Amino acid sequence: MEILDATIVATALPAMAAELGVRPLDATAVVTAYLITLAVLIPLSGWVADRFGVRRVFLVAVAVFTLASAGCALAPDLTTLVGMRVLQAAGGAMMVPVGRLAVLRSVERSQLVRAIAYLTWPALIAPVVAPLFGGLIVTHSDWRLIFAINIPIGVVGLGAAAMWCRPAERHLGRRRLDVTGVALTTLAIGAAIYAAQQVAADSPQWAVIAGCVVAAAVLGVGAVRRMRTSPHPLLNLDVLQTHSFASVVGFGTVYRLVISAVPFLLPLMFQLEFGWSPVAAGAMVTALFVGNVGVKPLTTPMMQHWGIRRVLVVDLVVSVVAFVALAVLGPGTATAVIVVVLVVSGALRSIGFSAYNTLAFADVDAAELSDANAVHAAVEELGSAFGVALVAVAISVFADVRGLPAGAYSAAFMLLAALTVICVFGATRLPTAAGARALGPRR
Repeated sequence: MEILDATIVATALPAMAAELGVRPLDATAVVTAYLITLAVLIPLSGWVADRFGVRRVFLVAVAVFTLASAGCALAPDLTTLVGMRVLQAAGGAMMVPVGRLAVLRSVERSQLVRAIAYLTWPALIAPVVAPLFGGLIVTHSDWRLIFAINIPIGVVGLGAAAMWCRPAERHLGRRRLDVTGVALTTLAIGAAIYAAQQVAADSPQWAVIAGCVVAAAVLGVGAVRRMRTSPHPLLNLDVLQTHSFASVVGFGTVYRLVISAVPFLLPLMFQLEFGWSPVAAGAMVTALFVGNVGVKPLTTPMMQHWGIRRVLVVDLVVSVVAFVALAVLGPGTATAVIVVVLVVSGALRSIGFSAYNTLAFADVDAAELSDANAVHAAVEELGSAFGVALVAVAISVFADVRGLPAGAYSAAFMLLAALTVICVFGATRLPTAAGARALGPRR
């Protein structure tokens, strides 16, 4: 629900702007306000869960997200809509990380890979089906339906969580909140996300972007120093001493950046370069989903048989080739060839995403799960935001490139291939037995 909502809104921005009587550029505040709120509050999720209990926080978060979705659907003007999106993001910032924390704390370590596989499904599916879903809603219905559909989903989810989430919890400790650390961290992340959004805007304000980048760097250094020295840090960075987790935070974030850019690039390429309709472009992007679904039952057995490191290395190497294949697609490419390339790319995306998500928590001690979960969630959001911003800039920079099948889009996919090579290097540095505790008996 949360990931679909965050992804699908961009499709409806022109329709929102037209009905609310504002410029499309002004309507981008609906996306920017959501992403910034989400990013700045996610680091608090671990502390909030420990302080008030995972079950209670999760239930409240689902309720807040659902009610805010209703508010978005009923918003009479842009100001109200942006306010409801901020409230919605506050619920989402707690709902997704705390929901994952509930699973991480309740499953045996040997079952972690299977649990992560289930948790990975929404993150893989939502960005792929969103373009088609959004195109259909905007074309044949009212943009408010995008938010209204969250209401029945949220009600069902709230009932299920009330029934099945454990009522009794064993807290790992109630830390005092480091207010200074919170301020430094949230301001640094907020500045970074805002800079990323401005870079991806139609008319970037480069002075504002430069100021935000400098502010993010200075505040980020201050936040890290504070977390290293505070007796009650917002996030315990000692968790980065776990090699596999540190690798996911570093190289896994680059991978997140890469795969988040693909569902953004493809609909634009199909519409603006190939001349397809929004519905046709969205329908073609669902081929990625076919690849995700087709390979998903095999991802866990593959990791259990060959190990996470070997699976990740092979997957990333083949992914480089797949990005090159995406770069050579053009308006004249046969539809069947495009479908095959997208299905293969979707399968590789599913394997890599599952491997990184499993590796993230496989070797982390139980006492550090809250901190690891919050750090992981925060860098995921940063990776996604910067992925979209990076390829938006790439399309602009390579706009005059000639000789490539899809022009700037081909160049952008080649850039993603180069970034994936960095991930290959990181995967080769992992220990052979990385994440073995989460895989159970070898098959």
